[in-house]
Amino acid sequence: MAAYYMDGRIYVNELGTPEGKPLLVPPVRGQEDFKPSWSKTGDMLVFFRRVKNDPVVTNWKTVVCVIRVDGTGFRRLTDGAHTDFNPTWTRDGSNTPIWNRKNPKTGGFCVMASKADNRPGQEVTLSDPRYHTWAHTCLKDGRILVESAHPTQGWGYFLMTPKVGGGGRYERIDCGGLARQGLLCRISLSPSGTKVCFEHQIGHKFREWGHAIYIADFDVNKRAITNPRVIANKARSSGWFAYPRWTPDEAAVVYHANTAGKGALFLYSLKDGSTRRVSTNPAADYRYPHCEATPK
Repeated sequence: MAAYYMDGRIYVNELGTPEGKPLLVPPVRGQEDFKPSWSKTGDMLVFFRRVKNDPVVTNWKTVVCVIRVDGTGFRRLTDGAHTDFNPTWTRDGSNTPIWNRKNPKTGGFCVMASKADNRPGQEVTLSDPRYHTWAHTCLKDGRILVESAHPTQGWGYFLMTPKVGGGGRYERIDCGGLARQGLLCRISLSPSGTKVCFEHQIGHKFREWGHAIYIADFDVNKRAITNPRVIANKARSSGWFAYPRWTPDEAAVVYHANTAGKGALFLYSLKDGSTRRVSTNPAADYRYPHCEATPK
């Protein structure tokens, strides 16, 4: 099973089969639901709802929400006055939603957290909002894999020990030559914590198009990403190849690709290196796949 965006709505569905009804529909015309992440407990999704559009994506206003995968228990965790992006869940047993919030004074982001049964206004900061820190994925020991412009360590990828209000420990990750060549985007840790999948672009000024999708080994003790292998868009064509996510058994990676005006979902098998399309409606726009009980 997977959760994903199709034409502005979130669906929970078996990959490769036609969709039924969306999980929910926003109450206001024009609002859309983005980027579901499935809790490790297997019963909830966290996602964000765009409530104010803007041509510049980082100027959107959004609401972070949670809902059970059966469509019940919808709850807003934020008030819609902020730019809150790319939520996921901790893997340390607390089942806590985290996300990234824009600081309008600096233009950077900080990491936020709130309990799944909280109300708007009860969220807390886990990184110092004075400098940019972006959460990608979580470890079982409670640390968060982040990208940060750290004030003393400089820009890079780190394992951050979260601390309410900021000031937690940042331990640098060795990404090899890939980080020197460009950006590692939308990193996702495998369920075992031994592999990662991610997008990679050449150059350090972010652009959405032309990313290659990689898988690699991850050594939590050495804090090292090694043995990277391209699984999609090796030629770095101008299409939108994005949001790789693991299946629960780590046998495959699902991602979306948009090369002809509409997004489609694809599944890459690690065993034989094959790729197959798993979205079924060629007229629909598919994005942001996420597998059952597998936080990004």
